[in-house]
Order: sequence, then C-alpha cells, then structure tokens
Amino acid sequence: MFENNVICKLLNIKYPVLQGGMAWIGTSELASAVSNAGGLGIIGAGHMPPEALRAEIRKAKGWTDKPFGVNVMLMSPFVKEVMQVVLEEKVPVVTTGAGNPGEYVPGLKEIGTKVIPVVASVALAKRLVRSGADAVIAEGMESGGHIGEITTMALVPQVVDAVNVPVIAAGGIADSRGMAAAFALGAHAVQMGSRFVMSEECIAHPNYKEAVLKAKDRSTVVTGRSLGHPVRAVANKLSRKYEEMEAAGASAEELEKLGAGSLHRATHEGDVENGTVMIGEISGMLRDIKPVKAIIEDIVNGLPDTFKKIEANLD
Repeated sequence: MFENNVICKLLNIKYPVLQGGMAWIGTSELASAVSNAGGLGIIGAGHMPPEALRAEIRKAKGWTDKPFGVNVMLMSPFVKEVMQVVLEEKVPVVTTGAGNPGEYVPGLKEIGTKVIPVVASVALAKRLVRSGADAVIAEGMESGGHIGEITTMALVPQVVDAVNVPVIAAGGIADSRGMAAAFALGAHAVQMGSRFVMSEECIAHPNYKEAVLKAKDRSTVVTGRSLGHPVRAVANKLSRKYEEMEAAGASAEELEKLGAGSLHRATHEGDVENGTVMIGEISGMLRDIKPVKAIIEDIVNGLPDTFKKIEANLD
C-alpha cells in the first residue's frame, strides 16, 4: 500500500501521514517518533529562537535517520534567523504558516528542501503554488490552534481542483475514516495534530492530555476573531474571559496581553484553566494515549475495512 503515492515519493516516507507542526509540543521527541513510524514528523518552530530550533533539529537527527520537517511560522519575530538555521541544517521538509514563504523558496529549493505551505483558502493555495510550493496542506477550521474560516470538507476538494501539486488534507482527521474521506476528497495524504497530542511521545503536560480526554464534541471554542487570527482551544476560564473582553470591545493590546504565554502555561505548567489548551473539534474522538507507532499503524491498517464498509453502504 502507498508504494505509488505521490506524497510518499516526494518526501521519501512510508505512509502518507504528516504530523502537524505544533508550537511547544511539536518537539524533536514527537517528530522523530512519527518519522521512525513511517510518517513525516515535524518540529514546530513557533516563536522559538534560532539556536533553540537548531538544538531541536540536531536532537531529531540523533533519534531518526528518516526524513523530518520543520514548521516555520512566518509571523515569528525570528523568521529570518530560523530560516537560516533550516538552510544550514539542511532540513528535508519545511511547512509554513501565517504568510507567504516566497522569498525563502529559492534558497530552500537550492539545497533540495521540499516546501509545503499550510493554506486556508483557494486563493492562497494558488498564490503559493506560483511561488514554488511542492505541495500544499489544505487545513480546515476543525483543526486546533490557529484556524481559517472554511471547513475541511469544503476546502480540500476546491484546493485539489485549483492547483497542480499534491494536496495534503488537515483538520478533523483522527482515524481511518478521516483518512479515507481525505482520499475521497482528492487529497494525497493527511496531516494530524490533535491525534498526535494524545501520544506517549508528546511532551504536553499530563493535565493538558487529561483535559483533552475529558473533552466532548462541543468542548472547543474559537477566540481571537477580532484580532484577525482566530484560535480553537478547549473552553475554560481563560477562553471565557477572552470572550467577555472581545464582546466588550477590548483593544488588541489588552487581548494580546491576556493571551501572552497562555499556551506554555497549559502545555508545560499544566494550568488548563488559565492556559490555552489548543485542540481540534475531534477532541471528543480522542479517548486514549498510546505510542505514535500504534496511532499510525491503527489508521493505516484500518483502511481496508473502512473501504469495505464504504462499498457495503453503496450496495
């Protein structure tokens, strides 16, 4: 299975499964585990200083001899220095978010790095393909963390129809059914973030994982729309305060101050009431914590039965 999959060939991986590049918890531990299990692990650079990223990349190189990637947030204050580190360390794959990586593409292509931006609209996908993207990740608003405004079901087929590069589906995918649905929509691979949060190798605080285990289908909320960069996370004391302030017309400065450091509070300190527990709408499906290898194998090995059920439903 997947011997002729275009993403597997492009990235030199066994399974068409990418791990989302999550800030603070998309570390070398998780990325190397995903790569060793046959997917593409991705270190989330977030707002990480360049030398901290270099250390993560070198740790990953020590733990896996398989390809892995780095997710670069183009709104990071360290973006230029981070891209320099990526070039110097010859990272095989770069995924990007929050902007256009066009100015960095020539340098990355020169060293053979594959460039795969995350997109939330057809217009952005077309623009980034013109800039030289090797593939695009079409991410629906079901995902955790920073989101767009279009659902995965609506976004993926429109992006597939609009571009001539492989498309990776993301947002709301946690099992074989989600992967099969992504293929049906025309995607060539899937990216999962939330499912990998609930892995043994993810360093997120136990309280963070426990908050996700307790979450239901309607447990997440979206805040930050007034700032222009909405975020999906589990509803808690912080999100309620944020919603109250947004409704009252609080300034961007006030809202930014409230949210500053909130993700780290949840991921590393375990404060899941005053921190931000970023997770997707599939939180209600995430009922266990297990090794990355088991997560990937369960999804891949479950595909044949999923396709059989689809055929049975057509009879």
